[in-house]
Amino acid sequence: MKIYTKTGDNGSTALFGGTRVPKDHIRIEAYGTIDELNSYIGMIRDQEIPSLETQTLLVIQHDLFTLGAMLATDPQKARLKNGQERLNIPKITAETIDFLEGEIDRMEQNLPPMTHFILPGGHATVSFCHIARCVCRRAERLSVQLNREEAVEPEILMYINRLSDYLFVLARKLTFDLQVKEMKWIPEKQG
Repeated sequence: MKIYTKTGDNGSTALFGGTRVPKDHIRIEAYGTIDELNSYIGMIRDQEIPSLETQTLLVIQHDLFTLGAMLATDPQKARLKNGQERLNIPKITAETIDFLEGEIDRMEQNLPPMTHFILPGGHATVSFCHIARCVCRRAERLSVQLNREEAVEPEILMYINRLSDYLFVLARKLTFDLQVKEMKWIPEKQG
């Protein structure tokens, strides 16, 4: 398989199903940001973190490829007239979202309760989690915008929202594991 096709040299790209759209189309922005997020998650996975977190992040990376494929599919060409799937791509499901929620609950069990907003940072690995969380929120905003123009499966929006929560809790857990002090944001009174 050649890496270059030259079909996008005019600034367009093909969705699953063959429809060509401009490379700056909101759908391309949405799944391109998912790809960026996946790369940041790979960077977190490459850090010295507990193996359970490494394995969970690998599952999430696979899920993000699935989610990207869902976003890269032309909704008009994804189904036959009788409503059946035309293109055979995997899906994000309620079980996929349940997995994330279970991981969030597992990590939170040993964390102190939050009493303040937390400033990102304290350790490079923790900072990578916060960067990934911010990219995840951008992917969510783009997917919500796309959903206003063309229907997006609700599981996509739910998964991205839950993933940003997961990344926040992962940052807190790694802060705890690495014995780094959480920096609380305490607003200074202006006077």
